[in-house]
Amino acid sequence: MALAILASVGTSATAQSDFEPSPTVRQYAPRLVEIMNAAQLQHLKLWFAGKSKNWELAAFELRQLTDSLAQAAVFYPGIPVSNVTTMKDPLLSIADAIDAGDGRRFTASMRALTDGCNACHTSLERSFIAIGLPTDQPPPANQIFAPAGKAPKK
Repeated sequence: MALAILASVGTSATAQSDFEPSPTVRQYAPRLVEIMNAAQLQHLKLWFAGKSKNWELAAFELRQLTDSLAQAAVFYPGIPVSNVTTMKDPLLSIADAIDAGDGRRFTASMRALTDGCNACHTSLERSFIAIGLPTDQPPPANQIFAPAGKAPKK
């Protein structure tokens, strides 16, 4: 679906500008490491948004993470389908926890998602890439994770 959206945006932009790309131009496909780096950052931000009970930001980061995982599956068909489909339940569980504003269910669902990430890495003989839940100490960052109006005082 993400690929269909990207294709229609590109077609629309080409039609509007009367720009015709060369027939030899290739569609850009991000390297898997780029997609996974984005997913790792989205996982981190999702965690801190949920722990801060900023459910709107958590929902946004969950969508971003889901899109990154879908992108990996679309661009890299060598990833077994079962690796992708096993992520569905934890992602849906996180979405349900976000909708309910349930911090305990969110934490448990994030653990399941993280386990799924590591199982995927192991199945692809990349077990040396291990993901964990972030510590309770936020990393040095310039993003505020608390909901608007509830930002910590400096």
